Amino acid sequence: MRVEPRDQPVQLQAQFNPEGEEAVGEAKPYVISEDQVAQAWRLVKANRGAGGVDGQTLSAFEKDLEGNLYKIWNRMSSGSYFPPPVRLVEIPKGDGRMRPLGIPTVADRVAQMVVKLVLEPLVEPKFHLDSYGYRPGRSALDAVGKARERCFRFDWVIDLDIKGFFGAPGKAWCFQRVKFPHRQGGQPPHRESSLERMEVTT
Repeated sequence: MRVEPRDQPVQLQAQFNPEGEEAVGEAKPYVISEDQVAQAWRLVKANRGAGGVDGQTLSAFEKDLEGNLYKIWNRMSSGSYFPPPVRLVEIPKGDGRMRPLGIPTVADRVAQMVVKLVLEPLVEPKFHLDSYGYRPGRSALDAVGKARERCFRFDWVIDLDIKGFFGAPGKAWCFQRVKFPHRQGGQPPHRESSLERMEVTT
C-alpha cells in the first residue's frame, strides 16, 4: 500500500491566467474565495472516487492543481462556469431494476463542493429535525434509530416514496424553496443576492 504525503496548502497566484481565462483583477459578480475552492478540492480528494466523462482521475487533476483550481474559481466567481456532462453508470436496485447514476468530472465535483460549502451553512438550519438525508452529521442509521425509538410510542407507520422527486419539480420550484429572505428595510447583502441569481446544475 502506497502512503501519500499530506496535502500542502494551495495558494492560487493572482497572475496565473491559463488558456486565456478572464483576468483576475476584474470585478467578479459572485463572492467565491480562492480558499473555498482549495478547501473544496481537499474534500473531493478525501472522498476519492472515479473519473467522469473526460476520464480525468484525481491524480491527473492534481498534476496541474493550481491551473485547474484557478479555472474553477475564475469561472464560478465570474458566472461563466458551465458543468460538463456526467458519465452514466447503472447500478442494480433491490427489485431488479437499474438506477442511473451520474459520475461528474473531478473539476465539476470541486465546483459542486464549493456550492455546498457556501449554501450548507445558510440552508442547514432551515431543515426539519426529522430530516436525515444528505445532511452533515446524520445518516440512514440515525433515521433507523429514531424510527426504532418511536415504534415503542406509536402503533402505526407511514411508508412512502416520491417517484422521480429530484427530476419532477423542476428548477423554478426548487429555487423558490431555497431562496434567501431579504432583510427588513433594505436590500440583501451581496453574497445572498449573488446566490439567488446563481444557477446551479446538479
